[in-house]
Amino acid sequence: MSLAVFLAVLGSALLHATWNAMVKTGGDKLTGMILVVVSNGLIGLVVAAFHPLPGTEVRGWILASGVLHTVYYLALGQAYAHGDLSRVYPIARGAAPLMVLGAGALVLEDRLSGIQVAGVLLLGLGILLMARGVFTSGESRRLVPFALVSATATAGYSIADGIGARLLGDGVLFVAWALAAAAAMYLPVVLALRGAGVLRVDASELWRGSLAGLTSYLGYSIVVWAMVQAPIALVVALRESSILFAVLIGWFLFGERMDRMKALAAALIVGGAALTRL
Repeated sequence: MSLAVFLAVLGSALLHATWNAMVKTGGDKLTGMILVVVSNGLIGLVVAAFHPLPGTEVRGWILASGVLHTVYYLALGQAYAHGDLSRVYPIARGAAPLMVLGAGALVLEDRLSGIQVAGVLLLGLGILLMARGVFTSGESRRLVPFALVSATATAGYSIADGIGARLLGDGVLFVAWALAAAAAMYLPVVLALRGAGVLRVDASELWRGSLAGLTSYLGYSIVVWAMVQAPIALVVALRESSILFAVLIGWFLFGERMDRMKALAAALIVGGAALTRL
């Protein structure tokens, strides 16, 4: 992985933690997620409008990405309704690199060095330590299944998007199609579950959600672009350094608790990210 790709993915990680924090601190978490997804879809449609339809070999990956993103958004919104940013985020994002590493060994042609694999595993260890507080600090365990479903969906769409972007030869354009498809699938599901009332938002929520959506779109475009340049498992693992950013945001801005275990976990995450660069 080149230095430029490494720094780009770190920037994407910060953007990802930022939009998650915006959703977490908003009013209704589901409404906030809707605004993110719809914003992503509209931006994607604008970008895609200037390009021809992808070939048939790419369309299946776009549909798969849309379905998996829909599951991810639904599960993440529910997880945030039950837990802190600094607990939900590590679980929801942290299990994904390990899943991609395992699945990628079977379906991807990428090959990682021993040090890079060690970096992914060290990231995973730090993430698990970060998430353990949900079981030891009296926090709601209802967040756990939603966060794990979110992680599984993240692993799935990461592989689908990486493969699809490589087939298309343009990561940024693939993101446009994939997020437009996700919005087209997600919105009807939410309306069926919650009714049209979930779309009622005030001006401040609209601006917050739209800005979060723009931040989300930019961050994920960078990630999928990086997947065309570097091994998918490596990009996914490095992107999850966003967990460290999320924990710091929760600590400094939201007053969430910081203890020694969180600090140790953060150090392991940083160490793992450093090893992926070697």
